[in-house]
Amino acid sequence: MRYLLAALLLVGIFISAPAQKKKKKRKQNIENVIKSGRSYIGTPYKWGGNTKAGIDCSGLIHNAYKTIGVRLPRTAKEQSKTGKKRGWEGIRPGDLVYFKFKKKGSKWFHSGMITHVSDDKILFIHASSSRGVVESNLYSDYYKKNVRNFRRVIK
Repeated sequence: MRYLLAALLLVGIFISAPAQKKKKKRKQNIENVIKSGRSYIGTPYKWGGNTKAGIDCSGLIHNAYKTIGVRLPRTAKEQSKTGKKRGWEGIRPGDLVYFKFKKKGSKWFHSGMITHVSDDKILFIHASSSRGVVESNLYSDYYKKNVRNFRRVIK
């Protein structure tokens, strides 16, 4: 019986080792993509921009994910179709958030990346057209009411 238990324990270790390695890699990717996104804080907004001289929301997301080898489409509208859809209750840091704003008959898409999740706040980094790259609270009325969807790109 002792040998059977020892054998089962060894099998469990060999089976869980790849899962632990994958989990560690995912955690590292999430940390790296957030670090990359935060490195743009203070960068001014520039429509179509993708450098620290000026960047837009989808350029920020595109560049941050590129640092971990993930190629995303360049526009927020196209990015919003990538990855696995998530609900409010299932988001975590590294997930992407997409907004749809309407003003005077026109509509536009905006993207951001979740950087922190807790009971009282969800922070996300994005390139604001008025403030440049900043971290904001998703629970603020302005953002919360305009969320279109969440996507998970890092599995």
